[in-house]
Amino acid sequence: MSDTTKLTDDMVLPFMIEESGINGRIVRMGKSIDTILKRHPEVPYPAQVLLGQFLTLGAAMATALKYDGVFTLQAKGDGPVSMMVADVTSDGNVRGYIKVDKDLPDYDDCMRAPVLFLLEKGYMAFTVDQGKDMERYQGIVEIRGKTLEEAVGHYFAQSDQLASRVHLAAGKGEDGNWRSSCIMLQKMPEEGGNIMKSMEGEALEEWMRAVTLMKSATEEEMTDEKLGASDLLYRLFHEDGVRIYDTKPLDINCRCSREKVSGALLQLNADDLEHAMENDKIAVTCEFCNTTYEFNDQDIAQMKTKH
Repeated sequence: MSDTTKLTDDMVLPFMIEESGINGRIVRMGKSIDTILKRHPEVPYPAQVLLGQFLTLGAAMATALKYDGVFTLQAKGDGPVSMMVADVTSDGNVRGYIKVDKDLPDYDDCMRAPVLFLLEKGYMAFTVDQGKDMERYQGIVEIRGKTLEEAVGHYFAQSDQLASRVHLAAGKGEDGNWRSSCIMLQKMPEEGGNIMKSMEGEALEEWMRAVTLMKSATEEEMTDEKLGASDLLYRLFHEDGVRIYDTKPLDINCRCSREKVSGALLQLNADDLEHAMENDKIAVTCEFCNTTYEFNDQDIAQMKTKH
């Protein structure tokens, strides 16, 4: 076991249940998720919880893939939450945002069934972007279910090559800081083909047992700062044996910059630039990190000269 397995926050810890050979990973986010969610205090609490779960899910899904670039998980709905985005780079940098367009319905309903009452009808998609010279891969599925766990379960069910289930938690602790966690289990078919057809008898029983044990983790355990990820995994799966591997750290690092915003402004025509002016300046705020970039007439003139 390397020292990296001692990380308790902002990391992904892969593991394997030795009795069944089922693979998984646990994601724990502390300071990173707290920073992201506190940048948008105007977002209602149930929507913040949903975004916290969504970002942690995105990190779990991204680290299951081999890619060099950006993994994006996106959900669009026609409810109060019209969009959620989670970006995870191959270097482990995470960013995300949520767009709330309407007043939220009953608080308890939103907490009990956030997908049903916040997103309502819509779709979930993921994209792997490895640069302009590489083919972009995308998968899209209709949103179904009451919770994000159910919705992503439907997403995974579209694949006959890989069985996947997740368990999610996000919330504020007594100290007022946000924490979130995701446990993901995955199993490949023994000899290719359809995973569900290959999981019969003992293999299916092992899979259902692993899922049941995973789901037994309480929200308090999932987000407990004092309970390490490896300790939680041992608590859940010790009877079947659990082997843990080296962790991958996660961090927050928005990819916005003044240079990128300048490039976007240069694509606008003179009328659009004039329309965007307010109090003799253009202010552009990044939806991810809430950083605002301001440009006056002189800045825009210099941009055009350099361009």
